[in-house]
Amino acid sequence: MSRPLRLGTRASALALAQSGHVAAALTAATGREVELVHISTEGDRDRTTPLTQIGGTGVFVSALRDALLADEIDFAVHSYKDLPTAAAEGLTIAAVPVREDTRDALIARDGLTLEKLPAGARIGTGAPRRIAQLLAARPDVVCVPIRGNVDTRLGKVSSGELDAVVLAVAGLTRLGRSAEITEALDPDVVVPAPAQGALAVECRSADTALVTLLGALESPSARAEVLAERALLSTLEAGCSAPVAAWATARNTDLTLRARVASLDGSTVLTDARTISYDSLHTDAETVGRQLAADLLAAGADTLMGRTA
Repeated sequence: MSRPLRLGTRASALALAQSGHVAAALTAATGREVELVHISTEGDRDRTTPLTQIGGTGVFVSALRDALLADEIDFAVHSYKDLPTAAAEGLTIAAVPVREDTRDALIARDGLTLEKLPAGARIGTGAPRRIAQLLAARPDVVCVPIRGNVDTRLGKVSSGELDAVVLAVAGLTRLGRSAEITEALDPDVVVPAPAQGALAVECRSADTALVTLLGALESPSARAEVLAERALLSTLEAGCSAPVAAWATARNTDLTLRARVASLDGSTVLTDARTISYDSLHTDAETVGRQLAADLLAAGADTLMGRTA
């Protein structure tokens, strides 16, 4: 029998839940056994410094990619939104599985919604995208930078230190904790992060047999949505420190991409959308992302992101 495939994963509860789900799905689809290999990343070791200060996008990724290139593991599972937009030499995203709910979740004291939180309410989030949109919707609340695992963040609400926190619906669902969500925020109010809710299954490009095997997990619609969102992000040259949001939906032969760029204080917001009917799903998805980014840049997105054109 073939040896079990080595799946590299961070050791956080969420990463283990995601990797365990992928491992089980791969075994069910192909019959190959999978073992999890824990990899420590800089983002896991430093739980206090804001992500934008210790590397931003990619801080949870580089150690996994190093292990792949060193042949210490066979493949890795990432939260797709953690990946830098630039391709990694020698590696390929072999599969994008079916995407989980893309929305952001509010977990608030006393079952309150965003609309019903009192003026001055303290909401925990360190994401510029979330901060900008929360302040655009509720300029009277206070956003408090926060890091740590899900238990740590939710504990700040139950202890009374914060009135609410914002997390991804997908992560809470994968951890079996969706019942704790007070409100799944409408994407018209808070547009999700590019690739939120999606997973990336990555392996070495030269391992063609494994690339083919992992392809059993592929969702073409999830891949198209992520490609559109990340093409927009790449064209804007924005990372996790920029208040940029993007949300694509692929249905039948149509793909709609919505995007938002905001000033960090939420006082100015640019929102735009494009819908295409596609022939080549992946090529057209990336094209619509680049086109919508160009529209936003023409409308002044550079200024909102703190850059000059």
